Amino acid sequence: MTTREFRQFPRYNAAADLIERNVSRGGKVAVIDEAGSHTYGELAERVHRCANALREFGVECEQRVVLCLFDSIDFHACFLGAVEAGVAPIPVNTLLTAADYAFILADSRPQAAIVSEARMPALLEGARLADWRGRFIVAGKGDGAYPVLADLATRASSASTVAPTRPDDVCFWLYSSGSTGDPKAVMHLQTSLVQTAERFGQGILGMTERDIVYSAAKLFFAYGLGNALSFPMSVGATSILLSGRPTPAAVNAILRNQRPTIFCGVPTLFNSLLASADSPHAGEHALRLCTSAGEALPEHLGRSWKEHTGVDIVDGIGSTEMLHIFVSNRPGSVRYGRTGRPVPGYRVRLVDDTGLDVAPGEVGEMLVSGPSAAAGYWGNAEKTRTTFLGEWVRTGDKFRETVEGDFVYCGRRDEMLKVSGNWVSPMEVESALMAHDAVFEAAVVGAADESGLVKPLAFVVLRPYVVAEPRLVEALQDFVKTRLAPYKYPRWIEFIEALPKTATGKIQRFVLQRRANATHGEVARPG
Repeated sequence: MTTREFRQFPRYNAAADLIERNVSRGGKVAVIDEAGSHTYGELAERVHRCANALREFGVECEQRVVLCLFDSIDFHACFLGAVEAGVAPIPVNTLLTAADYAFILADSRPQAAIVSEARMPALLEGARLADWRGRFIVAGKGDGAYPVLADLATRASSASTVAPTRPDDVCFWLYSSGSTGDPKAVMHLQTSLVQTAERFGQGILGMTERDIVYSAAKLFFAYGLGNALSFPMSVGATSILLSGRPTPAAVNAILRNQRPTIFCGVPTLFNSLLASADSPHAGEHALRLCTSAGEALPEHLGRSWKEHTGVDIVDGIGSTEMLHIFVSNRPGSVRYGRTGRPVPGYRVRLVDDTGLDVAPGEVGEMLVSGPSAAAGYWGNAEKTRTTFLGEWVRTGDKFRETVEGDFVYCGRRDEMLKVSGNWVSPMEVESALMAHDAVFEAAVVGAADESGLVKPLAFVVLRPYVVAEPRLVEALQDFVKTRLAPYKYPRWIEFIEALPKTATGKIQRFVLQRRANATHGEVARPG
C-alpha cells in the first residue's frame, strides 16, 4: 500500500471569525437587551462557555441543536456557541404551535433543544407528538425539571476551543415558512454569514462600528439574523434586541429613547408606524437609514416614510435560500417602486416557464447566483433539484427589468393573474389602492367572474375614520383606473377588519385565496 502525504484542509469557523474581529473592542457594547448592556468581551465569554456547555451536555460536532429563544443575549451566545463547537444550530420561530414544533423535531432529529422558559409547554407537547427523545435546556429560571442554561454555562470553561470546521461545512439551518407546504430545512455554510455581512451589511448599508442597529425582524429569521447578529458583529456595531412583539408603541419607544442609527423593518410595520400617533418625525430620532424586506415596499409607503421621518427606506429582496438580500436599492439613490439592482457579488436572470431568458422589459422568474446560496434542503432531494439549478437558485418571484437596469417586483410566480390575456401583478394593484387616503392595507387575489374568467378581487382594510359604504367601492375602483391600465382594476372589493399575516408580517394570501374561491369558485393558477 502506498502512502500519500496528508493534505491539510483549510479551516474556517464563522463564530470564531465574528468573535476575533472584536477582540480589540472588548469593552464596547455589543448587545443591548431587556437585561441591560453586554460588551463584546462579555459576549465572547458567553459564547465560549456555551460551546463548552454543549460539549459537556453530550452534543457532538456535526450534530444539531434546536434554538427556540426570544431575542436576547442568550440567542447570540447559544447560536455562536453551537457554531464554535461545530454543532449546527437550528433557530425556530417562537410563535409556532406544538404541531409545528413536532414536525421540526421529527424532521431535524436534534440532540438537544434550548428553549426560552415561556415556550417550554409548546415544545414539550411537540416532543410528545413527535416522540422525540432528545434533551431540553431551559433559558430562564426553570422549575428543576430540566437543566438551566445559565447554570450549565456558569459551570463550563470560558476557554475558547474552536471546532476544526471547514468553509464548506454546514454551519446552521433555517426552516422556511412552509406557506406552500411543509417547512423546508435550508442548510447554510460556514462562510454564508460573513459573505452577506460584507456584501450587504457593509457594501450596501455602509455599516460601521459607530452604528446602533435595531431589527424588528427576529433573530430566528434569515433577515433578522443578518441585521442584528452577523452584520453588527462583522464591524463591531451595537445591536438592540426586543424579546416581545414589535408593536408600534414598542418600536417608537426604541426609535425615540435608544436612538438606533439603522432600523430594519418590513412594509407592514412601516405602514403601522406611520398610522400611529407617536411615530417620530425628522429631528426626533437618530436614524440615518432604514431597510425593508420580506415583501416589496409600496411606492407611496416609502415616500410617506421619507416625508415623515426624513430618512429613506432601502428596499430589497432576499430569501431564506440566499440568507439575506441579493437585489437592493442604494442609499442616496433610492427609487421607490423598484426593488433595485443586484448586490455586488450576486448575479440575477429573468427566465420564462421553459427556463429561457426573457426579452428586456418582459416579466420573468428571477434566478439568483451568489456566494451565500444554501447547500440545499435537508432530506428533500426532489425539491433541492428543482430549486438549486447548478449555480442558480430559483426564487419563485416574478420581476421585470427597466431600461435603467432596475428590477421591479411583480409578485410570486404562483400569485400572478392572467386577466384578459395579460399578466397582472397583485402587488401593482395593491400599491394603487394603498395610495388612496381611505385605505390602510390591501391584498389582491384572483377570483372567477360569471364566465369563469380570472379577475382581480381586493380585500381592503380601511383607516379608522373611514366608513365602509357601497359608493366607496366604486370610488376606489375609479381611483385605480386613473393609475393603472383599465383591465387591472379590482372587479370586486371586500372590506375586512384585518389581513391575515404570518409572524413576519407577510400577508397570508392563500387564506384570502381560499375565501375568494369559496365565494366565487376556483380559478386556474398560472404555471
